[in-house]
Amino acid sequence: MEKTMKFLQEAGTFYLATVEGDKPHVRPFGAVCEFEGKLYITTSNQKAVFAQMQKNPKVEITGMVGGTWIRLEAEAIRDDRREAREAMLNANESLRGMYSEDDGIMEVLYLKNATATFCSFTEAPVTCKF
Repeated sequence: MEKTMKFLQEAGTFYLATVEGDKPHVRPFGAVCEFEGKLYITTSNQKAVFAQMQKNPKVEITGMVGGTWIRLEAEAIRDDRREAREAMLNANESLRGMYSEDDGIMEVLYLKNATATFCSFTEAPVTCKF
């Protein structure tokens, strides 16, 4: 999990895919944190992406650093605890302009049953599960 989080942080922007019915949706994300040994992402409960993850928690994330990219398959599970939101904000101070721990809008989700595959054109893929 640590390798995956460091990679996503280094990428800066990574892309999260969800589905709605039979249609895929991909959008940029940029905030991650570790809390209680789990990798978390965040979004607003006012966005379609949140509704999509609540209906079908299976997501895929991809991002690239140099000549290496990641494919991360997981289930995004909502954590409604204030402590989890606080951990996300503490790890990503730039979010404080958009969210606060108690605004009723910020949602944090941890990645469960995750499989991260690191790929490049020059090396064999490396897969990690967490």
